[in-house]
Amino acid sequence: MSSGNDCKPQTLTKPALGEKEAAELVDRVFGLKVSWIGSLPSYDDQNFHVRVSAEGADEYVLKITNSEDSQAPDLIEAQTQAMMFLSAEGFPSATPYLTKDGKIMSLESADTRPGSKKYMVRLLTYLPGTPVAKIATNAQILYEIGKLAASMDKVLSEKFQHPSVKSLHRGQFIWNLANVPLLDQYIYALGQNKYRAVVEKVIEQFKGKVIPKLSSFRACINHGDLNDHNILVDSSSASLENPQYRVSGILDFSDMSYGYYVFEVAIAIMYMMIESPDPLSVGGHVLAGFESVVPLTAEERGALFLLVSGRFAQSLVIAAHTALLYPENKEYLTITAKTGWKHLMTMFEVGQEAVEKMWFETARAYIHHAPA
Repeated sequence: MSSGNDCKPQTLTKPALGEKEAAELVDRVFGLKVSWIGSLPSYDDQNFHVRVSAEGADEYVLKITNSEDSQAPDLIEAQTQAMMFLSAEGFPSATPYLTKDGKIMSLESADTRPGSKKYMVRLLTYLPGTPVAKIATNAQILYEIGKLAASMDKVLSEKFQHPSVKSLHRGQFIWNLANVPLLDQYIYALGQNKYRAVVEKVIEQFKGKVIPKLSSFRACINHGDLNDHNILVDSSSASLENPQYRVSGILDFSDMSYGYYVFEVAIAIMYMMIESPDPLSVGGHVLAGFESVVPLTAEERGALFLLVSGRFAQSLVIAAHTALLYPENKEYLTITAKTGWKHLMTMFEVGQEAVEKMWFETARAYIHHAPA
């Protein structure tokens, strides 16, 4: 979901290749003949599902990065190396198919005209599974997602080493949770209404109660976008009444940055709330899974409500702002808004104390009945 380091979409060009052009790109850059190609939804990059007539694995995602982020090759290198590292560590993340000259990515022009925009191109393995957004989540998969989030951050922070990793220090990156105060610049997109009032309250409380505590949080590398479309699952049981799910794919590492463990769990909680019929109950199950790997400190737990609210605010404000600039992509950009506003308003109506009580009591119950 990234939009560059400071969210200035006027400098960003979303790629707009047709399927024929994309197929020719796969042939020219990767030396593979495409037998079938179809576009995939995306925020500000362009993605294609590709089938090729080649030996072995024959399904890929062609990822064409937007023009602005394409100017940060070190960052894309770090994200791709992290995916490769996680795959080697047993996580279900995609890996790149190398270009004809043995590289993991290539900077390509959209067309042959002078001065045409250049886009970073990668071909990633296609991961099977169903997006979490398309299933009725249960406590078991919410716990698994929390556990996965903590395990991934922990192994990245403790073992991932690469010269490009320093590029993950993205100071003004709008999607980093530390940067909720930057939303002041984009709040105009909401107009004047009750929604704007609650976002202003979130930003104000974030500045006063979260920012001063950041130095007490434990730092790590965050995936940063464990949303319900970026986590794929498959069912590991035949029971229709109580299906057991496992995570089969982790997608979209473009929001990776240095952050804090508590950021990752807050982001996961917020996105798992989106499609849930009982959104306030979600947090405790995700938190329990996360804390089975990385228990939160008292300071981190105390910030959780405002961090979840802050991610709602980021998603809703940036989507409204970007939809004004790209009305043709409004439906995809405002997916979260359909239920997001309702959930954020409910959180503030119920209040921090009651919501936290629900989350923490649910998480505590797992201490004696932890899943295998």
